[in-house]
Amino acid sequence: MTTFSQFMLAFNLFLIGFTSIVTANDHRICNGRSGENGEVVVNVGAIVDAGSRVGKEELVAMEIALKEFNNSKHSLKLFYCDSGGDPLRASAIAKDLITHHQKAQAIIGMQSWQEAVLAAEITSREKVPILSFSAPAVTAPFISSRWPYLLRMTKDDSLQIQCVADIIGFYGWQRVIVIFETDVYGGYSGILALLSGALKNVSSEIEYLLAFPHFSSMSDPKTVIHDELNKLWSHQSRVFIVVQSSIELASHLFMEANKIGLMRKDTVWITTDSVASHLDSMNSSVLLSMRGVLGMKTYFTETSASFQNFSAKFQSSFRYRYPKEHKLEPGIHALRAYDTVAILAMAMKRLAKNSTSETLLETVASSRFNGLSGKIQFKDGELSSSPIYQIINVVQKSYIELGFWSQDSGFSQRIESNEHTRRNVERKKEVLDGRIYWPGGLLKPPTGWVMPTVKNPLKIGIPGRTTFEMFVKVEKEKKPTGFCIDVFDKAVKLLRYDLKPYEFEPYDGSYDDLVNKVYFKKYDAVVGDITVLANRSNYVDFAMPYVESGLLMIVPIKPEGSHKALLFMKPFTWKMWLATGAIFTYTMFVVWFLEHRSNPEFRGPWRNQLGTTLWFTFSSLFFAHRERVGSNFSRIVILVWLFVVFVVTSSYTASLTSMLTVQQLEPTITDIESLKRSNSKIGCDGDSFVLKYLENVQGFDKKNIINVKNEYDYPDQFKSGNISAAFLELPYGKVFLSKYGKDYKAVETTQRFEGLSFAFPKGSPMAKDFSEAFLKLSEDGTIIQLEHQWFGKPTFGVSYLDTATDNQRLDVDRFWGLFLITGATSTIVFLLYLIHLVGRYRRVESRDGNVSSRGESFWNRTRRLAVYYNKGQLQHPERTPTSPGVQCGTSRCAQTEMEMAEASVAPLGSPRRLFSAASFPGSDRRVHTLT
Repeated sequence: MTTFSQFMLAFNLFLIGFTSIVTANDHRICNGRSGENGEVVVNVGAIVDAGSRVGKEELVAMEIALKEFNNSKHSLKLFYCDSGGDPLRASAIAKDLITHHQKAQAIIGMQSWQEAVLAAEITSREKVPILSFSAPAVTAPFISSRWPYLLRMTKDDSLQIQCVADIIGFYGWQRVIVIFETDVYGGYSGILALLSGALKNVSSEIEYLLAFPHFSSMSDPKTVIHDELNKLWSHQSRVFIVVQSSIELASHLFMEANKIGLMRKDTVWITTDSVASHLDSMNSSVLLSMRGVLGMKTYFTETSASFQNFSAKFQSSFRYRYPKEHKLEPGIHALRAYDTVAILAMAMKRLAKNSTSETLLETVASSRFNGLSGKIQFKDGELSSSPIYQIINVVQKSYIELGFWSQDSGFSQRIESNEHTRRNVERKKEVLDGRIYWPGGLLKPPTGWVMPTVKNPLKIGIPGRTTFEMFVKVEKEKKPTGFCIDVFDKAVKLLRYDLKPYEFEPYDGSYDDLVNKVYFKKYDAVVGDITVLANRSNYVDFAMPYVESGLLMIVPIKPEGSHKALLFMKPFTWKMWLATGAIFTYTMFVVWFLEHRSNPEFRGPWRNQLGTTLWFTFSSLFFAHRERVGSNFSRIVILVWLFVVFVVTSSYTASLTSMLTVQQLEPTITDIESLKRSNSKIGCDGDSFVLKYLENVQGFDKKNIINVKNEYDYPDQFKSGNISAAFLELPYGKVFLSKYGKDYKAVETTQRFEGLSFAFPKGSPMAKDFSEAFLKLSEDGTIIQLEHQWFGKPTFGVSYLDTATDNQRLDVDRFWGLFLITGATSTIVFLLYLIHLVGRYRRVESRDGNVSSRGESFWNRTRRLAVYYNKGQLQHPERTPTSPGVQCGTSRCAQTEMEMAEASVAPLGSPRRLFSAASFPGSDRRVHTLT
């Protein structure tokens, strides 16, 4: 309980003593009626508001119940007392009924929860059971322990509040106005808190609370209601929920609302059980003023034989007792009163003659049967079964039944059906979609919002001046034009209602001030190139963006200069060039080593050998080599090398072709940090949020930010050197580049925004409706067509901070596998050939019996092996070998020895040739052939 509630409860209890003194000797407020004398008699006090329709129904229903259940052995003796709806009076009556000559053993009645609480304070001290016809808005855990003798014949208001929220959520009404009648002490804060929480769950909220005092306390109800309802004109929501009201207040409320025009086509009226359950008792003039109202009433079966019997008796008795009442049908309150007397009567039959009040409470709490109002079974002091609400719609002088709502199944059309197995969304549509008569005769769901009229057209704010006129252009005595205006016109045609009449009103201030005018209700909407931002969304609702947005940095491109001459170097990174050169050099060395000894084209002076080897390896890059290789080892190396050359050259060609085909416009500045380090000046639109963003988020010095007011000023600012870069939102950047794309380039900063949209008041249904319209325009391509119409087809590109050229360059990471293969192949072949060479050298050395290498150092042996590899001869430090049968001079003996050695190790059966020294540079001998 709140502090205020605790204070009021203490104050009320203080007044009980005083009030009981006043009423203790005034027994005329209670009239006793009893059945026939019997063996077991139970005195019961009934506290009702006899002057209200509800109280009248309850009195008649209890009288019928007494006649049916009293007999010669058991009888209830009821003392009817009129509280007048005053909780203090009800508590005093309860004390009088218990402590004075009535000696009531149970108390029933109390239409309001305040009456029940104060009466329960008395009965709990006296240990007398009390059966209340009312319940709190929310059942608190402490109720059963605080008032253990209190039983509630109804459920709390939480379920019907949930039903109201489901209806609001189905139609998407985002703001509502709540109307309620306070009790005599200004209560009902609990039900409002409950409603507020339920509405938040369906993305709605309470815009305004209209609280009426208790009807009995108003000296001039018509004037009070008229004045309070006129306050609603200043609010934009037109969804009215009457959550708690007496029949008397509701009758005056709807008649006055209809009279002043609050029951028009754009309005929605919803009532809870406190009003809807009494529609059968309202006269026709009130029902006519309530046409289009949605309501929910507690459902009870009207087709059973027991109800038909009770209804016939009730109408006869009610007509006799209250001849001025026009409606005779019993409502839910009459059924509860009847069932309450039935519970006590059945409990009395199970009690002994001298049973106590505690025994009576236990017997009543254990009751279990099907009454006229539904299933009767208590749990924790209240009915265990949840009520079913019937959704009704007032039409003409009556109402139609749309369907049902229950906690377990949600919406359904028939209680007996198995619709709980279907999706609740489908059931909602069946109950709430298409069959409702709305206020003003509207056949489709109202917007629930203030709609424009001829006298009050929709006032739409637009930017009076824009940096880029293609978005919004304002001219005197002409309709505004531009891309945003065309988008608005296309979207209006897709709305489910006519938005006209509306007027555009230009505003020359900043965009933030323009949006704030919607919050302060100067404008009904804002149309234009408005960027959706978080701080703006706190005050207005935006439709879904129709154009994406981000931040672009526009910079001049570098003039084409000498750096273009080195474009052929750009396909490879410097690491790739270094790796390619290294593998090229290594392969060149391996090929020379394998071919030098046996291939004449790779011999001669070192200068010639180096040139031949370089030419051979380099020409293989283009598959243009003419030198022939004779070694199988060389062929293996060349085969792998040519495959690597094919892949590398193809990749180089493709990358270079891309760079030459697509013109690479390199920006003069590629990142924001370089602008800040160099203290460069930048330009932007000072009326947009970009200026504050650059200053507060990006950290630019305010002195370095230049306000550029027109799109045509940007080129001049660049050429004059006033700015080094310009920051534009993505849509504006596209327009700028479409005109000046040859000289400038956009570098995207990766900062993204929601996009451009229209602003509406908080809770306005137009935000949702325009969002749906924008989706349709995007899906059918209308937005793209309008962009091309106003901005032209894009012929430019937007790069990120890492330029496209850098992305196209080839790095060594992509080719290390190929380089590893060719390097490993060359190394393995080189080692195999070296092993093969050493083996041949040893065989030749072993056949030369005069040559002995024992005792020689490793260096000498290595040197002789190198000489053998280079010249093919075996050297001994003591003498120069000669071949038998060959006469030669000392200077030519080595060559002859090599030729004979080659012939001696050639395979058997193969031709053997000896090349004379004339075959080599510096020799004058002719060739001799030995076979």
